[in-house]
Amino acid sequence: MQPLSDDLARNRPGDAVRRKIRELQPNPLLRLLDRWSADPRLRSWKVGLVGERLTGKRLDRLRGHGWFTLHAVQWATGTDVDHLAIGPAGVFTVNSKRHPGKTVWYGDTAITINGSRTRHIAASQSEARRVSRVLSHACGFSVPVRPVISVVHAAKLTVKGANPPVLVLAVEHIDRVLSGLSPVLSPDQVAHIYGVARQARTWAG
Repeated sequence: MQPLSDDLARNRPGDAVRRKIRELQPNPLLRLLDRWSADPRLRSWKVGLVGERLTGKRLDRLRGHGWFTLHAVQWATGTDVDHLAIGPAGVFTVNSKRHPGKTVWYGDTAITINGSRTRHIAASQSEARRVSRVLSHACGFSVPVRPVISVVHAAKLTVKGANPPVLVLAVEHIDRVLSGLSPVLSPDQVAHIYGVARQARTWAG
C-alpha cells in the first residue's frame, strides 16, 4: 500500500481513517449522506475519525513551542500510528480512543470501558516500542518513546496510579500535560528526530 505522502508533515489527523472510509464507500455523495450507515465497519471508522481529528487539533497547539507533530504515520503493512508528538519532553506515540458517554477506568495494567477490559494499554506499549526501534535505528542514537492514549468524549475518566507506564489523558488536557513535562531533548535533537520521522521511507521497512 502506498503511503499517504512522502513527507508525513503533509498528513492531516485521521488521513489513514479517511482512506479506509473511502475504500468502504467509494461514492463521495453516499459518504456524505450515509452518516448512519448500517455497515458496522463504516460506523466504527467514522467514530474513530472524530477522535483522531480532535486529538490532532489539540496536539497541533504544541507547534511553535518547540514541538512538532505528525499524523497518520503509516507502516508498510497499511496500519498507522495515529499521532506522533516530538518535543523537549521527548517522543510520544498518541493513540486516539473515542468512547462516547462511557466510563473509562485505567489501573496501570489495563483500561476498562464500562467494566469491560480492553487491550488498549498493551497495544499502545507495543506500538511505542516499535516506533522507538525504528527511530533509534534511523537516527543512529537511542530514541525512547512513551505511549499516550487520548480519551475522547468519555462520560468519566478515572486514572489510578501516580506514574503509570502509559499516559491516559482526556483529549482536552493532552497539550497542557505534554508541554508541562520536564525537558529531556535539546532543540537540535528534536529537530533531527522530526526530520527523520517525517520521511515516509523511515517507516517502510
